[in-house]
Amino acid sequence: MKSIIVAPVGDHLQDLYVAMRDFPPERVILIASADSLHLADSARRSLSRFGIPAEIKKITGNVWEEMFRAVAEVSELYQGKSIIIHTSTGDRMASCAATSAAFVNGLKAIAVDGKEAMLLPVLKFSYYRLLTERKMQILRFMYRHNCCASLEELSRKLKMSLPLVSYHLNGNLKSDGLKDLGLAETVRENSKARIRLTILGRLLVKGYIS
Repeated sequence: MKSIIVAPVGDHLQDLYVAMRDFPPERVILIASADSLHLADSARRSLSRFGIPAEIKKITGNVWEEMFRAVAEVSELYQGKSIIIHTSTGDRMASCAATSAAFVNGLKAIAVDGKEAMLLPVLKFSYYRLLTERKMQILRFMYRHNCCASLEELSRKLKMSLPLVSYHLNGNLKSDGLKDLGLAETVRENSKARIRLTILGRLLVKGYIS
């Protein structure tokens, strides 16, 4: 069965062709930054000679956020089709972001080792099944207000009791908190602890994770 192949454009774009024997593409989506658009255009022309339609999705700004956005858009557009993320074609950062985007969206991912393509063990995983409405409320609030300097401040602004806020952030033996799930973190700023969303937390609130 042919698949929609999503491939970051970067240092190892030749690996795109290595995988085509084992994972034949119905269509190729090339994810390219401004600096790699010329490589993407060259690849699109090469693919057209094989009769394979290809399109370029340009990304700007933060690689992680833009990669997740692009993968989410492809997943929505080609819902019901086989989608495979090619993780070996970009530079190191883009490849890491593509692998993570595949994982959290439950999509297949492939990598190339030498002249062999392999399917990575990406598992179907959904954060939304683990998040209660109250946890989502906290995530949305922290995203909108870039909050907070402390648990006490978050509790006060949310009008939620301090023990309950602590439970949702830190979890307990029976339930993972937002920190355990990698969606929130505590960082030191000017010798003070600040609570903030992680990149993954921001991406989830934006809807870039399914």
